[in-house]
Amino acid sequence: MLEDSFGRQFHYLRLSITEACNFRCQYCLPDGYQGPSSDSFLSVNEIQTLLSAFAQLGTSKVRITGGEPTLRRDFLDVLHLTAQTPGIERIAMTTHGARMSAHAKQWKDAGLHQVNVSIDSLDPRQFAAITGQDKLKEVLAGLDAAANAGLDVKVNTVLLNDFSDARLHRFLAWLKEMPVTLRFIELMETGDLPQFFNQQHQSGGPIKQTLLAQGWQPIVKRKDAGPAQEFFHPDYAGKIGLIMPYSKDFCKSCNRLRVAANGKLHLCLFSEHGIDMRHLLADGDVAGLKQFLIECLGQKHEAHYLHDGNTGATTHLAMLGG
Repeated sequence: MLEDSFGRQFHYLRLSITEACNFRCQYCLPDGYQGPSSDSFLSVNEIQTLLSAFAQLGTSKVRITGGEPTLRRDFLDVLHLTAQTPGIERIAMTTHGARMSAHAKQWKDAGLHQVNVSIDSLDPRQFAAITGQDKLKEVLAGLDAAANAGLDVKVNTVLLNDFSDARLHRFLAWLKEMPVTLRFIELMETGDLPQFFNQQHQSGGPIKQTLLAQGWQPIVKRKDAGPAQEFFHPDYAGKIGLIMPYSKDFCKSCNRLRVAANGKLHLCLFSEHGIDMRHLLADGDVAGLKQFLIECLGQKHEAHYLHDGNTGATTHLAMLGG
C-alpha cells in the first residue's frame, strides 16, 4: 500500500489522459484550449504500465479525467484497459457530459461505474455564459442516459460569488426527484486566473450550515471516496456534497494521487510542479515505477499551500482534471 510519512494511505488515482477540452468555462479555460497537441499525452501502453504499478501498490479506484477525456479517440480503449487491470475495483470519470446521452451505455458496458458531470447552473442562459457552450439540454439528457445505464451519477457545480439563494433553491428543488449527488465545489486559485479567484471565490461553509439547519445529515465516507463531505435528506431523492479545500484539516484525509496527461506525478493538486516519470512509463518498467512511487511518497507535504496563494504547476484546472 502506498503510504506517506504522515500515515495517509492512497487508494485512489486521478489519471488525466488529455488536457484538451471544447468547453470554455470561466474558471478554467475562458479563452478555449491552447495547450499541447494530443501526441504529447500518455499512450495506451504507457497507461497500462502506470495502472499496473498503482494497482499492485493497493490502488483500487481510478478516476479518468481531462480536460475532457472523451475527446481522445482511444477513450474506450483506455476504459477497457482500466477495467481489466487486476486490483482496480472502481472506475469513475469526470466529463462535461455533452456526449453522454449517446455513449453512457457503451461506457457502462466497458467497465465504468461512476460519472461526474459539471453543471454550474440549471438556467440555460447562465449555463452558456459560464461554459461558453449552449448545451445544458444535451447535458441533462446525458444525466438521464447515465442513470438509465446504471451509472452512479454525481454533478459538480463550482461556487462563485454570483451564486445566489435562487440558484441554491433551484438545485434543491431539482434534487427532490433527481437521484444524483450534487457537489458544491469552492473555486480554487490557479496560476492563470488569480484576479478571477479574488473576485469570485465563495466559501462553502454557509451552505453547509444552511443544509444542517434544514435537516440534511452527514454520510459516512467510503475508504476510496474523494474529498467531499456528503449529506442526505429523507425527503430528497438526491444527495449533496461539499468540497471545501480552504477548510481546516482538508488535507488530513487525503487518499488520492494525480498523474497528468504528460506523465508527471503530482503528489498534490497545487503544492509542486510535478515529478517526471515518463522514462519509466516508456520502458514499461512496472517494478521500477513501483519503487519510484514509494520513494516519491516521502516527499508529499502535509497540506497544500493554497492559503499562501501558491498554486504550484496548476495554471488551469484542465491540466489535471481537478
